[in-house]
Amino acid sequence: MTFMTNSPHEATQKLNNTWPKTIPQLSQEQLVAREKWMKLWHELLPNKYGMVENFNHGFPAKLFQPQSGRKPRTLEVGAGLGEHVKWEDTSAQEYSMLEYRQEWTEQLKSKYPQYHCFQGDIQSELPFPPHSFERIIAIHVLEHLPDLPRALGEINRLLTPGGSFETVIPCEGGWAYEIAREMTSARLFRKNFGMDYRPIMKAEHINRCDEILAELTRMPWNQRKRSYFPLLIPVWHANFCIGLQFRKL
Repeated sequence: MTFMTNSPHEATQKLNNTWPKTIPQLSQEQLVAREKWMKLWHELLPNKYGMVENFNHGFPAKLFQPQSGRKPRTLEVGAGLGEHVKWEDTSAQEYSMLEYRQEWTEQLKSKYPQYHCFQGDIQSELPFPPHSFERIIAIHVLEHLPDLPRALGEINRLLTPGGSFETVIPCEGGWAYEIAREMTSARLFRKNFGMDYRPIMKAEHINRCDEILAELTRMPWNQRKRSYFPLLIPVWHANFCIGLQFRKL
């Protein structure tokens, strides 16, 4: 179900307004485990948790509307191992993928030579002129960014006027999300690596859901859609993920 406006029922914690944030330090053993885990999680998620993936990828994919004339240009930020592109109608758009990790970028280039795949950080200025893309997608990316305002500023720079920014974020910091994580990813991490999952996640999911929502409202964008998963009630503490679409003014 999609809600067109912000809900007055969403509880908000005291927000952190200091950017960029300091990323918690991990030991070398934790760093090695984190990199192995990120790759394993990306490989496991599509098959193990299909309903969640249907929302993660289905929300932005269903928003795309093919146009007559020149194909719109789409940039996917944080493409990972290329999970999302399979959901898109790429015959009707010029598709590019940005990935932070160089190793994963090389895998994307090998797996998807028909698309423009490049390594870069959305928190810095990318090698594109302003207004390069009609559409930008970020699926489970914003929670990882220590300088979220700068990343959103770069997205705004790259979007054409009237362009669409589509994102899916986890309800990080909410009670339902914490319970779900303990039953899924935390359990799998402990099973595979034999160490505490909490320090890893504190260094990865450094932005809470309410912090992300607050920064998004500061952008010169109109919110077009907001969709919650898995419940129909617009309360982020009671859900796992939120899908959002914005139009640049």
